[in-house]
Amino acid sequence: MQRKSLGNMQCPIARSLERVGEWWSILILRDCLHGLTRFDEFEKSLGIAPNMLTRRLTGLVEAGLLERRQYSERPPRFEYVLTERGRDFQPVLATLLVWGNKHFAPEGASVVIVNRETGELADPVVVDRISGRPLSDPVFSTAPGPAAEGETRERHTRLLNSEDV
Repeated sequence: MQRKSLGNMQCPIARSLERVGEWWSILILRDCLHGLTRFDEFEKSLGIAPNMLTRRLTGLVEAGLLERRQYSERPPRFEYVLTERGRDFQPVLATLLVWGNKHFAPEGASVVIVNRETGELADPVVVDRISGRPLSDPVFSTAPGPAAEGETRERHTRLLNSEDV
């Protein structure tokens, strides 16, 4: 049975999941953000089967999150380097880390985010750049964007009109 493609849906979350919604892909991006670039490094870090790793790396390259660069001609060897699109995934991973520590780590945090200059723990939140308010504030909601069509526009217009603001 073939999996349904989410890439053509109007939802930006669905479109994003089409590119990175498989756990190996997210973990590869995590490893890239930690400086790994080579196939054998990913294989060792993740304990992933080579055929699965090849598929995930190819998908991330095709999605424009990684760039494949040859670093050896004989034998031909490649490294995988984050593109700007891939580097832009870093805040998503930071948010997942904090959310996972809060909700799925009863033994306590095994990985935290720290300020390298001060050593202090960071307390990341997603904020609106304009107001400085956290996006978890009930004043924020999704709304239809300029490219929204049909059902997407209707659903989000209904949500906006039904919420107490």
